[in-house]
Amino acid sequence: MSTKTIGWLLLSAAIVVLDQATKLIAVRSLAGSPAIEVTSFFNLVLVYNPGAAFSFLADGAGWQRGLFVAIALVASVWIAYLLHRYPHQRLFALALALILAGAVGNLIDRLLVGAVIDFLDFHAFGYHWPAFNVADSAITCGAVLLVWDALRPRSKH
Repeated sequence: MSTKTIGWLLLSAAIVVLDQATKLIAVRSLAGSPAIEVTSFFNLVLVYNPGAAFSFLADGAGWQRGLFVAIALVASVWIAYLLHRYPHQRLFALALALILAGAVGNLIDRLLVGAVIDFLDFHAFGYHWPAFNVADSAITCGAVLLVWDALRPRSKH
């Protein structure tokens, strides 16, 4: 394994540690509490999401947990392979490292808690964006970078 690959995996690991640390702080600080207003558009809340992004399939009878665990495991293995194969493509590898970190961070929640721990709540004019966490932010940033990488022109040499 190349040192560049190891570097990308270490970046993912650092983000997973940050994600899990912030979730632990949220659970300890917000359990049993109402939302804490930080600004006029941002609250801290404690939400356990058994679904996927935007609470997709959150109302399932529990079968979705296994599905999301399997998807996260397969995606993580595939992303690790791609990081090993393309560590020198910096933007692509950064995007993959972010997505890997987010997938692993939320996978840990699903395995240990049975749901993903969300705590960041942005809102405006009475409408709330679904609560999210550091792992979700990493996945979103990674996805944006993947699109950017795919759309940018490539040099011909």
